[in-house]
Amino acid sequence: MRYVIIGAGAVGGTIGVRLAQADRDVTLVARGAHLDAIRERGLTLRQPDGDVTARLAAVDGPGDRPLPADTVLVLTVKSQDTEAALAAWVDAPVVGGGTAGERLPLVTAQNGVANERAALRLFADVHPVCVWLPATHLEPGVVVANGYPHPGMLHIGRYPGGADDTDRAIAADLTAAGFVAPVRADVLRWKYGKLLSNLGNGLQALLGEDIPDGLAERVRAEGVAALAAAGIPYTSPEEERAERGDLVQQRPVGGADRSGGSTWQSLARGTGATEVDHLNGEVALLGRLHGVPTPANVAVQRAVRQAARKRIAAGTFPLAELEKMIA
Repeated sequence: MRYVIIGAGAVGGTIGVRLAQADRDVTLVARGAHLDAIRERGLTLRQPDGDVTARLAAVDGPGDRPLPADTVLVLTVKSQDTEAALAAWVDAPVVGGGTAGERLPLVTAQNGVANERAALRLFADVHPVCVWLPATHLEPGVVVANGYPHPGMLHIGRYPGGADDTDRAIAADLTAAGFVAPVRADVLRWKYGKLLSNLGNGLQALLGEDIPDGLAERVRAEGVAALAAAGIPYTSPEEERAERGDLVQQRPVGGADRSGGSTWQSLARGTGATEVDHLNGEVALLGRLHGVPTPANVAVQRAVRQAARKRIAAGTFPLAELEKMIA
């Protein structure tokens, strides 16, 4: 199979370079200075056991030539960019007739749980991935991946449920690329468990590492209550820790630990947008649908949007102001 990685940032860049190292056919999709750097110098993946630079095909969209029929589209943009990415690729022609939306598998390797439903409106064959992959993208042409001894764990299955031969074939390629890639018929249960973990992303983006325990616990507790009211199953932290074991640890790269999670990185790069409305905002949505108050998650949502809009530096949002918003 050929892989088109739509969003060659922290997650997509790591997956793309590792697949290419395993002799899989990979095309990266990027934009702006990052695309320019990849075209000029290749994509450098910095890892605990050394750096590698891959010279891969890099594009900014589907182009005019039909996609090979054995192409797998891997969506790794952040959730706020999903709609635009889907619209750009759904009608891309495929060799032999038909469109990408009709004929090609779409893999959603993204945080949050709203991407799959959005994708299924346009693509007939959607495969969610629960992403545990500690990586960072702050500099054009460079991705830092701290995962060790494996770069990440990527559960894959079908949407809305089950698993098939496509999942198993993709998982085999990911395994060859060094990832741990379990095939799970209940992959959404894993993604909802990951959603609860990701509720802390906004807090880290706002406050850095100095997050009061009580605040982190309250944000998660609201998420647990919302999922319970909606009757949505999810994995527990204990189950997740047992699954990962020692397979995906974090080690320094170049003497430095990982700077911060995906939402922190968006503020650090000053992109002006984050995925918070699809993380804490998912809890707010479920709370409103099922009568569960979620004031802490709503406040985190609002504060992160404010920080992104005003270009407030990652980790510098005043705690007192956030607490005032919650109250």
